[in-house]
Amino acid sequence: MSENKQRIVEQILEIEVEMFLRVPADREPSCRAHMEDMQLHRRAQFAGWSQQTCASYLEDLKKAKAAGKNLMTLKYARMDDLIPPLSRNPLIPRIRERFLHWQKEVLERYPNIMRGARDLDDFSNYLAAELETYSDETLELLDADVEACLRDGGNMSLEVYRFLAGKEGYASLEQMEESLR
Repeated sequence: MSENKQRIVEQILEIEVEMFLRVPADREPSCRAHMEDMQLHRRAQFAGWSQQTCASYLEDLKKAKAAGKNLMTLKYARMDDLIPPLSRNPLIPRIRERFLHWQKEVLERYPNIMRGARDLDDFSNYLAAELETYSDETLELLDADVEACLRDGGNMSLEVYRFLAGKEGYASLEQMEESLR
């Protein structure tokens, strides 16, 4: 990851953490006690995005913050179907379907790594709710990243787990899978 992109991702995480910590909850979510893990997983997600897409999402966060909106609260409210859709951009189902296909491939190839991961329905719900918080510009850029990855025969979900495996000290996903048997 380039130095410029790393700076953008760190700014994203700073705002996301601030927003996440203010999400109202009836009881304290366990993930709040593991903020470093949450940030690691978010870094992994952004590793597969272009710098331009990351910069656009950072602008989405800055604009939401300036307007007093908490994108994390909105995402979780959408996941629980507490509020109407935030966006009806036609790219949302298209991007979601591509990621569902990729995620299914990861679940099948790496069952030990994926033990305890969200099932596909939960993954789809989470992803759709998150995509609804993105601006049209960010969605267009992310769709272009997805299409470029497809053209190259890649899998952005695999990229996430390769990033995580590397951060855990594994040389490959295969090595990580084997160690978790």
